[in-house]
Amino acid sequence: MMAKPVVARIRTWLTPLVRGMRRQYLRKVWGMDIGKGAQISMSARLDKTHPRGVHIGDETAINFEVAILTHDFVNRRHLEVRIGRQCLIGARSIVYPGVTIGDHCIVSAASVVMKDVPPHSLVAGNPARIIEKDIATGPLGHRINRDPPPSVIADPLEALRAVPAERRSFASVRS
Repeated sequence: MMAKPVVARIRTWLTPLVRGMRRQYLRKVWGMDIGKGAQISMSARLDKTHPRGVHIGDETAINFEVAILTHDFVNRRHLEVRIGRQCLIGARSIVYPGVTIGDHCIVSAASVVMKDVPPHSLVAGNPARIIEKDIATGPLGHRINRDPPPSVIADPLEALRAVPAERRSFASVRS
């Protein structure tokens, strides 16, 4: 087995330290309310025009290129954004000012969240709509109660037996 390259080992060791330092920087210098164990990507953009309006719960993950806005210059307003505990905000999502995302929520990648999201919800789209309710998430928004979809069958032979004999052959071509 090949040993990990030195650069990879250094990066693996440094990443948690850099994330922790950035979290402390956002909390101490900018006054943002960021919960314990929250992981914020280095490329995530948190609005610094009203930094005290950013509230991120414990054990929440903010993925790359997420934009969290707390200002509305057109209407001359500064609004707070609240993201609950154990949430996952997908890559390249945008969270508008004044939005509250409840605890244990998942925001799918590239979603535009313009309205409040109730707790235990999965939202997706532009604008973000509720796709699923009553979900449970663990630390960093990882889903923990997902049952396999009904199309997944434990015994593949059982699925094959359910298909009529004339459709089992891959060589047959329908006209």
